[in-house]
Amino acid sequence: MSAAPKAVEVNFDGLVGPTHNYGGLARGNLASAANEGQVSNPREAALQGLSKMRRLMELGLTQAVLPPHERPHVASLRKMGFAGSDAEVVSAAGRVAPLVLENASSASAMWTANAATASPSADTMDGRVHLTPANLASHFHRSIETETTARVLKTIFADPERFMVHGPVAFPTFGDEGAANHCRFARSHGEPGVELFVYGKSAFEKNNGAKFGARQAKEASHIVASTHALPDGRALLSRQSRKAIDGGAFHNDVVSVSNERVFMFHEDAFEDRASTIEAIETACDGLGFEPVLLEAANGELSLEEAVKSYLFNSQIVTLHDGGMALILPREAEETPRAKAFVDRVLGSNGPVCEAHYFDLRQSMRNGGGPACLRLRVVLTEGELVALGAGVIMDAAKVAMLEDIVQRRYRDRLAVRDLADPALLDEGRAALDEIGQVLKLGPVHDFQRI
Repeated sequence: MSAAPKAVEVNFDGLVGPTHNYGGLARGNLASAANEGQVSNPREAALQGLSKMRRLMELGLTQAVLPPHERPHVASLRKMGFAGSDAEVVSAAGRVAPLVLENASSASAMWTANAATASPSADTMDGRVHLTPANLASHFHRSIETETTARVLKTIFADPERFMVHGPVAFPTFGDEGAANHCRFARSHGEPGVELFVYGKSAFEKNNGAKFGARQAKEASHIVASTHALPDGRALLSRQSRKAIDGGAFHNDVVSVSNERVFMFHEDAFEDRASTIEAIETACDGLGFEPVLLEAANGELSLEEAVKSYLFNSQIVTLHDGGMALILPREAEETPRAKAFVDRVLGSNGPVCEAHYFDLRQSMRNGGGPACLRLRVVLTEGELVALGAGVIMDAAKVAMLEDIVQRRYRDRLAVRDLADPALLDEGRAALDEIGQVLKLGPVHDFQRI
């Protein structure tokens, strides 16, 4: 039996866009609702994200970036009947329908855990990396990301012999929120793995008085697992608990996170905890390894504390020496019982041996922690070389992006400022420069006219 090809997990972080604001648009996202109407700092937000990327590179990890999207999204505003020059469209929308403009101006594409779901070539029957852009059908401001995201992914993963970028799940009632509801287990990144798809509901069931609507449909999870050509028994579906959703875990990555054979999760993450864990253990056993289960019981950490601290919205990354590190928001360090859980994990002599805390408060105030900001894609050395754009970061590229942010981004943005036509011009200038650094070509609507 031949050895598995060497592979690394690449974190494709979303670069925060120039219209980062606190519009409070996301139902079920407690942080977003709590900070609605506050003044944001897009420059600081983008620099915080770039600082995280730089630190992960210093840890020896392969880091990539996905660009912000054009916002306000003029094409969407035109579909709603606003006409004239682009500046006139933005001004009219701000005057006549400010809530519409807010939705068309969201910088939510920064949370690339929702950009797509990715299955590595070690898992798929045709030996290609499969990616499905999420349709994000539950919220208008997110659904308008899909077309640009697909265009960006097809530019990066352009080699049809190595990559397959599918269309998004075609049925809007089948909501698909991407990798935020997806976990993978494997002995190592390059070996065949087990993929867990977590859903919140069936698209055909009634809400039955739930506090918050579930975003991920079971049918969408099934479609993605099927089109990714995953073998029988290696694609698992599990239902997220209603308690977790109503408690503010609008995506499963707020209550669980995995890396290789490690699974860190809250006791209330799944509707049927026992069956979910049994299915994972059985599937992993079929591949010759045992998962390492790191569970936070309610008595150790309440669901409310887990959601508030975003402990499970962390990244678990594999270091070059084979050990693992937790990449956590500062809020987890500042929540005593979340910090105590991390300390317990570090002291257990298990695979996770380091913890690094990051200031991501600009993103956290909108309900997005370290895990929200990245899309994980496992790639072999040959697949890395075949990427069709310059999105793999090095110190020089990070410095160039930091310079663009310093020059082009505002350090103060109120929701009412979204109606300023100058903001659109500033954003487009920034996107042009970012695209040149990343060698992306014309991926935005305004670049394709």
